[in-house]
Amino acid sequence: MRTPAKVRVGDTPDVRVVGPVTQTDIVRFAGAGGDFNPLHHDPGFVTTSGFPGVIAMGQMQAGILAGWLSDTFGVEHVRSFGVRFVAPVFLGDTLTLGGTVVSIDETEGEALATLDLVASGDKGPVVTGSATVVMVST
Repeated sequence: MRTPAKVRVGDTPDVRVVGPVTQTDIVRFAGAGGDFNPLHHDPGFVTTSGFPGVIAMGQMQAGILAGWLSDTFGVEHVRSFGVRFVAPVFLGDTLTLGGTVVSIDETEGEALATLDLVASGDKGPVVTGSATVVMVST
């Protein structure tokens, strides 16, 4: 088991940049998650939907953000994770993933850090959220 991270309120762990998002990325995620909505793969359908192009499914960005969180803090130290979808991700967008420690609490013998999370695309946030992770008291 990995040692929990040492963090303080206001810390911003290193960001991760992913992308640009490709049609192959979207198709792979559709196959894994079973989301075959034509908004994610059919340009002809997308033109009738009001979107300017194929969009990635929100769960894909949420999963990529969860990967950053678990890689940064250790999956065994993640106690909660939640997201809100705020904007679509289009083919060619690059995602920047990160978070900020907003509070630290001692609960039942564990030091827990709460983070505000964000996955931003080329035009701003696409997924926001929060997580609670075990950390080392400093």
